[in-house]
Order: sequence, then C-alpha cells, then structure tokens
Amino acid sequence: MDKLIKFFEDQAFGVCTRLGNYMGLSITSIRLFFIYASFLTFGSPILVYLALAFIINIRKSMRRSRNTIWY
Repeated sequence: MDKLIKFFEDQAFGVCTRLGNYMGLSITSIRLFFIYASFLTFGSPILVYLALAFIINIRKSMRRSRNTIWY
C-alpha cells in the first residue's frame, strides 16, 4: 500500500501533501475536498490543482538551478 501511495504522490505532483503539511490538515481530507468540489462545480478545482502543481514544479526547478556562473 505504501508503494502505491508513493507512486501516486510522485505522479500527481504532491499538491495535496504540500497543502496538508503547510496548513496542518489531513492529506486525505484535502484530497476528498478536491474530489467533491470537482464533482459539484464540474471540474473547476482541477484548474486550481493544476495551477498549484505548476507553481510547485517551478519552485523545485528554481531551487535546483541555483548554481549559476556567479557562485
């Protein structure tokens, strides 16, 4: 089960995990919120999720590329 959870975290950008850790909430409740909100609002939270995933990936790449010619 842990391997399955790790696989989905790696493939799904880890947005819910980061939000849960940052806000101190249960990761499961955040995932359920995204699922229920997506059904109720016909998918608009998916756009928010993808925007957050994009921001997280940009921040990761900026942290990795700090070794410039000026260091």
